[in-house]
Amino acid sequence: MADNTPKTLRNQIMYQIFVRNYSEEGTFAQVEKDLDRIKALGADIVWFMPIHPIGKEKRKGSLGSPYAISDYRAVNPEFGTLDDFKQLVDAIHERNMKCIIDVVYNHTSPDSVLSKEHPEWFYHKPDGSFGNRVGDWTDIIDLDYSNRELWDYQIETLVQWAEIVDGFRCDVAPLVPIAFWEQARDAVAAVRPDAIWLSESVEPDFITYMRAQGIAAHADAEMYRAFDLTYDYDCYGAFKDYFYGTGTLQAYADAINRQESIYPDNYVKLRFLENHDQTRARFFLPDIAMLKSWTAFMFFQKGMPLLYAGQEKAVSHTPTLFDKDMIHWNGFENADLTDFIQRLSRMKRHEIFTDSTYHVQAIGEDVLVATHEKDGKKAVGVFPIKGQTAFVPVDLPDGIYANLLNGRAVEVFRGGVQCYREPVVLIHNS
Repeated sequence: MADNTPKTLRNQIMYQIFVRNYSEEGTFAQVEKDLDRIKALGADIVWFMPIHPIGKEKRKGSLGSPYAISDYRAVNPEFGTLDDFKQLVDAIHERNMKCIIDVVYNHTSPDSVLSKEHPEWFYHKPDGSFGNRVGDWTDIIDLDYSNRELWDYQIETLVQWAEIVDGFRCDVAPLVPIAFWEQARDAVAAVRPDAIWLSESVEPDFITYMRAQGIAAHADAEMYRAFDLTYDYDCYGAFKDYFYGTGTLQAYADAINRQESIYPDNYVKLRFLENHDQTRARFFLPDIAMLKSWTAFMFFQKGMPLLYAGQEKAVSHTPTLFDKDMIHWNGFENADLTDFIQRLSRMKRHEIFTDSTYHVQAIGEDVLVATHEKDGKKAVGVFPIKGQTAFVPVDLPDGIYANLLNGRAVEVFRGGVQCYREPVVLIHNS
């Protein structure tokens, strides 16, 4: 297992960028101009979705998906040059942030460098043609990791990039052998000992579906052998069920609570409300009070919060991956959450969020109460997730506390606290 994963990753914030859609120009240079703003949000790690050239064969849309890569060792010329990217990474480092890039090792574009030079490294259908094992991914072909020469090439590529960047977000990592990732982690450590490894772990239903097809798919607990962080898709299904009215809020809380017992002590989950594969949070949470409460809960959770570029402006439009579809930075429906997110980022630095026993409870169907406890210290978060005023029971002594989110005085009286449409985070030292 990745037993050297630092628990301090739980105090950090990740910011996700798709260069094409981040600005009108869609270049590394334009992102560099915005780094001070990103840093001011509280970001510690900037994750770039794939920066490599995109294949042309069977391309989706006019520009193609960044996840249909044609050359792992090159940079997409639409974004700039390799030197431009290095300059961007240097600028990120100058601001004491880290940079990770997307690694898409399950598949390539049909016209990739590897498909031409090493067709034997790919999965082939019974008729001998290239193919993929997930039906709707029609613009890619799968790699075959039974070829050890492929391992050598891919690991060599990672080591090359590790001389520039600080780590990797690994796309559908559970479909690539865990032994490969373990070997890759060891090799990268020689040039980047503190590299950050994020696995795009997948939903349980996807794992069981792939296994039913005779395809190896690793569960989150396995991924922690090689990775520092995994997605929280293991509870995302319960989250969606609650919003669709097919599941309860307590079922979602129970799914979160299970993580405390089934993963290593130093597990780190990437907590998100949205990402490039999911609907924007503002779209299904149009009420700002609700959006702020769920955002606060995301930051309060045990793990690392993810901000998908535009989330800080409450953007509701989910950009497509296949065409130019710039973030609606000035959309009429936008709401500036910058100050709120900055306060949440400061809250996240508190030592109680580094190492604790974590528990979540649903109060009815409209309030979440979460608790971090360690060595007599307790953080209690109360989240009225429907943006309502509510009296909520809390396990704290009566008294006057300061809400960590805004500094306002909050009274706990007779074992309860009043929330006035806003989340409340209280710290108690016994």
